[in-house]
Amino acid sequence: MTEALLSEVHESDGFLCGPERAPRNAARSGPEHGRPSRRNNIHDDATAQNLGFRGGTIAGSVHLDQFPPVLIAAFGQRWFTEGAISLVFRNATVDAEPVTAMVRLPEGPTPQVEARMERSDGLLVAEGTASCGSGTEPTYLHGIDLRPSPPEDLRMLEGVEAGSPLSTRSFTVDSAEQKSRIEASAITEPLAWYTGPSPWGEPIVNPSLIVQLIRNGAGDFGLHIADAVGLFGAIELRFWSGPLRCDTEYQVAGEIAAVGASPKTEYAWYDSRAIDPNGDVAVSMRMQLRWMKASSPLYAEGE
Repeated sequence: MTEALLSEVHESDGFLCGPERAPRNAARSGPEHGRPSRRNNIHDDATAQNLGFRGGTIAGSVHLDQFPPVLIAAFGQRWFTEGAISLVFRNATVDAEPVTAMVRLPEGPTPQVEARMERSDGLLVAEGTASCGSGTEPTYLHGIDLRPSPPEDLRMLEGVEAGSPLSTRSFTVDSAEQKSRIEASAITEPLAWYTGPSPWGEPIVNPSLIVQLIRNGAGDFGLHIADAVGLFGAIELRFWSGPLRCDTEYQVAGEIAAVGASPKTEYAWYDSRAIDPNGDVAVSMRMQLRWMKASSPLYAEGE
């Protein structure tokens, strides 16, 4: 299946482009989807529409799963060992909206190139960089100035400070469980390496699951965000001694990098990493989480 997916990658206007896919919003809630509505769930159609979105949004982590065939075509399988994908999400998509993952065709020894995702009508969904190897140029997210907002600008994130540690934990991805989930069409681009033998021996973990495994814990940003609607603003995954293997125990650690506010949101940047049994960092993540002010009781009208 890996070879079949790679055969669908093609060149267009200087980019390597994957096939157009229509990711499904498996997290949608509401009676019509067989699960109760959650007012703080951005994937719920009614909740998202009340906040000005067209419908329940596709998680940015889901979009990451479309990139590996393109990244393998650009950099080879070593992308899963020492590569990175670093994206800011510019426009949200909704259930079954067709999108295409693309990276600029590498020229010579260039270790980092432009990466983007576009909707079928050309709307920019995400932009950033993809890379492989130890280049000196910062990734897209590491090139962003994370200057914090004044503390008095924060309500939901009041008291949350850069440098504070995230909760620590361990995890192991069971290869049989991952295979069952993928065979149930849980991801957009099911590389054969996720369900069977890979070039590294065991099956490896797909990007969207990595995001969920090494993201923040429930209480890492205080109690004030509990009633607010959150969404992913940006995600970077970087492999240092990857890939992430199934049936291997990893430790997760991290820290908050910055907190701030925009006209419509409060946001936090943080860095996290999965540490393998040898004590080496296998993969790291930089993420921006955003919480909508309009969804929080702390921003009730007139206050």
